[in-house]
Amino acid sequence: MTPPVTQRTSEAVHPDRFFGAPERSERIGRVLRVAAGVRELDESLLDRIGRRMFDRDEPAARLVAAMGRDRPEGERVTMSSFGRALEHGIDAVPDAPPALREFFARVDRVPDWVDFDLLERGSRAVRRMGRNVDDVLLQLSLIGGYRFGGPPDLLVATGGLTGDTAMRRLGETKKWAVAVSRPGGMRRDGEGFRLTVHVRVMHALINHRFERNGRWDARRWGLPINQADQAATLGLFNSTLLLGVRALGWLVTPAESRAVMHAWKYVGWLLGVDEDFLFDTEREQNRFNYHVLRAQDDVTPAGAALSGALVAGQRELGRGRFGSLAGAYSRLRLLSMLRYFLGRRGLVDLGLPVTPMWAVPPIWAGNLVRSGLVARTRIGRRHLERAGDRYTERDLDRVFGGDKPEIGALPT
Repeated sequence: MTPPVTQRTSEAVHPDRFFGAPERSERIGRVLRVAAGVRELDESLLDRIGRRMFDRDEPAARLVAAMGRDRPEGERVTMSSFGRALEHGIDAVPDAPPALREFFARVDRVPDWVDFDLLERGSRAVRRMGRNVDDVLLQLSLIGGYRFGGPPDLLVATGGLTGDTAMRRLGETKKWAVAVSRPGGMRRDGEGFRLTVHVRVMHALINHRFERNGRWDARRWGLPINQADQAATLGLFNSTLLLGVRALGWLVTPAESRAVMHAWKYVGWLLGVDEDFLFDTEREQNRFNYHVLRAQDDVTPAGAALSGALVAGQRELGRGRFGSLAGAYSRLRLLSMLRYFLGRRGLVDLGLPVTPMWAVPPIWAGNLVRSGLVARTRIGRRHLERAGDRYTERDLDRVFGGDKPEIGALPT
């Protein structure tokens, strides 16, 4: 089923990429359709998704607009004043410009629905999953998302994940996700809170630049970083993560599912995602994700460029005496798991070699033991959390090569 022709061709309603490859997207989304319990497409939801490809995060856009050098004295927001407000609160900026006060009045307000105890339980559940989180976010969420045009093309345009920068940019995303899941990370003085707001403003700055520099085809793709794509990206970190770890043999309890969804709902709110695109349960999120998937366009050369850079970059992770051997193993392991998650046709779409799924069975066996036995006791859960933290620290060290793991500076 496709939306009415008038919806698909109207110059003012949806970008050209909307519902650009319906048969392909339907095939790719079969498993998700079952998980979401979708019997037929919701045309109203599809329409909202398509329309919001033209919508931006307006509060952050107003903040960025106030950073322009043409703003009069007293109204212009400097990067240093933003940094002080983020680090120490808006009261640390005497005579703060109105746009800065408006923005921090929003992000400093904790919604009534936020339950920090539940959020912390969700963060601990994610940490217990250990390496599985990295595997799913890289293979199913990130590279799996490169099978559709739009966001990958923006990443190529910004130089964000190609060539020598691929693994560094991947490490920055990992650093943010790790900070979000640390104990107290999403409190106002937590690193996860600060980095999430940092990412939100970085997105707004990129939007501001590409909406004006003539290098982005908004008629084809929608706004560079739009509400629909931001909500879709959030879905890759919550319900897609949970689907992925289950596919690797990890047993997720209903309580863990609810807590993980709650934790990322607050992250999404802080990132500026529209509240009606934030969900409490996996089923709601999966239903939304399925409609987002069905609305996508076909793969573009950007997807192959990004995927190839990340696969090749695995060779850079090997260090020490047997570094080259470890790097080669990382690459083959990634390709093996991509075959499992994306299938043969997914690898072909991205120009990647098709390999056997040899890496998955031992991961399945280990995960069943850890999640089905070890995680059933308090001592076991604490052990898994500490083991997950140790893996994360080692992995960040591998990616950053001894440099301090950190998010890139905001563009000026």
